[in-house]
Amino acid sequence: MIKITPVMQDLLDKALADGTPCLIGTASKDGRPQISPKGSVAVYDDQTLCYWERSHRTSQARLGENANVVVYYRNAARKENPYRAGCIRFHGKARVVTSGPDRDKAWNLTNHEEQSKDPEKKGAAVIIDLDLIEQIDSSVIMKRD
Repeated sequence: MIKITPVMQDLLDKALADGTPCLIGTASKDGRPQISPKGSVAVYDDQTLCYWERSHRTSQARLGENANVVVYYRNAARKENPYRAGCIRFHGKARVVTSGPDRDKAWNLTNHEEQSKDPEKKGAAVIIDLDLIEQIDSSVIMKRD
């Protein structure tokens, strides 16, 4: 069962301010991987992450081809981070949302620094339904039933 913990939420909430934004791994339909930093990763609900996609470049295009993503968080300097080497990998399926309440909720969860980089709110929400959370050594923290 996936249930994002308060510790995980706190780590993600502080990632950009700590200088450790999450990295999002996507892949094209033919499997070509790409990694992009995203400073707006947030907990959408107990089983879901989100981020604000304001660049409208290749990572967004890849999500239309292949919904599988990984969100990589690392900050070993945080004392409250109990995960091996300070790393957590969140795996799931992503969808781009361009209008409606899910987009609005993701915008409201986006930190102010990232919001200020999209003052006209032209971006889209990316909602990630998680199916696995693991440590850097691939030991499973949680997985979807």
